[in-house]
Amino acid sequence: MSQGNPLSLHVPEPTGRPGCKTDFSYLQMSPAGAVRRPEVDVQFGDTADLVTVLIRVLDDEGNAVGPWAPQIDTEQLRFGLRTMMKTRIFDARMVIGQRQKKMSFYMTSLGEEAIGTAHALALKDGDMCFPTYRQQSLLMAREYPMVDMICQLLSNERDPMKGRQLPVMYSVKDKGFFSISGNLATQVPQAVGWAMASAIKGDTKIASAWIGDGATAESDFNTALTFAHVYRAPCIINVVNNQWAISTFQAIAGGESVTFAARGVGSGIASLRVDGNDFLAVYAASCWAAQRARRNLGPTLIEWVTYRAGPHSTSDDPSRYRPSDDWSRFPLGDPIVRLRQHLTRLGAWSDEEHERVQAELEAEVIAAQKEAEQYGTLADGRVPSAASMFEDVYKDMPEHLRRQRQQLGV
Repeated sequence: MSQGNPLSLHVPEPTGRPGCKTDFSYLQMSPAGAVRRPEVDVQFGDTADLVTVLIRVLDDEGNAVGPWAPQIDTEQLRFGLRTMMKTRIFDARMVIGQRQKKMSFYMTSLGEEAIGTAHALALKDGDMCFPTYRQQSLLMAREYPMVDMICQLLSNERDPMKGRQLPVMYSVKDKGFFSISGNLATQVPQAVGWAMASAIKGDTKIASAWIGDGATAESDFNTALTFAHVYRAPCIINVVNNQWAISTFQAIAGGESVTFAARGVGSGIASLRVDGNDFLAVYAASCWAAQRARRNLGPTLIEWVTYRAGPHSTSDDPSRYRPSDDWSRFPLGDPIVRLRQHLTRLGAWSDEEHERVQAELEAEVIAAQKEAEQYGTLADGRVPSAASMFEDVYKDMPEHLRRQRQQLGV
């Protein structure tokens, strides 16, 4: 009996490697303004066509076009641009600080600043974000003090986390920023559960969960989608597809033949696929999803298509697995440049103002860093007291821990 052709295993490969320019045709682009905007109360199945196209508002000339063009005032746009600029300057300064051994680790959001910034503007006070480690722009947009952020990075004596979290893993309850977890995908079921609790209490607050393309391969993600669909949890599930999960191309996580947005529809959730480098598109899609959640219409999954322009972290060298000029060739461009172009066309920004704001923000970040460093850095060894390891664990400290603390003399 003939056994036929031998089987072969398919292993996805990126379309570019060092020395070979990336072919970005796999992105499934759409012209700005070409994608329809459904009513907020649309059934999940009626968003099936929206997971294979790309919602875009800003065209190549910086005009806002199409049905997704949002009603947003100029001052909000100016605030958005300043916040993105501040986030990028902050990231650059913190990388320098890590190289100076003032902190152990850092992760930038270079190229992804629009996603967190615009999304934050679509949320309300009391809403809770369950972020990953590349959403510092959420805190910037909510005007959390940079000094506190830097003290956490430096793990110094004023670290709000008292040295118990890896740098960049912030936790700010009053800014709606849930504790970041280094265990990938765990925050998505947590966000869905938080949203379910809000609904059970008859509250008005919604949750916003964040996950990268690579982490969608974790079982936690699929569990979260099931619960969100079944209980119509008032939440937004943000999948940030920045093309690379450390050195692993997004296709390895399942993004080769289908989009990540398609997983939402497959789980019974209304889903969108959006240009993550288009500030206006991010804001519009976020408002649409938030409105669905607040009207008890259930969850929304949004795939934000963007590009991780920098290394995965300060421990990574991306030139070993992808072309060094990839970001400059990425078809969706730079989110800061694109919003700046739009504001300039509106007559609400200029080259002179851009240079002035850049200098102001650089000075602001440097001043915050200097203030934070007064409380110590990793380089000078000024860390939280050993007494802090005994605190915030038990309401009433057990006797054996009391003895240990006495032995330490703290």
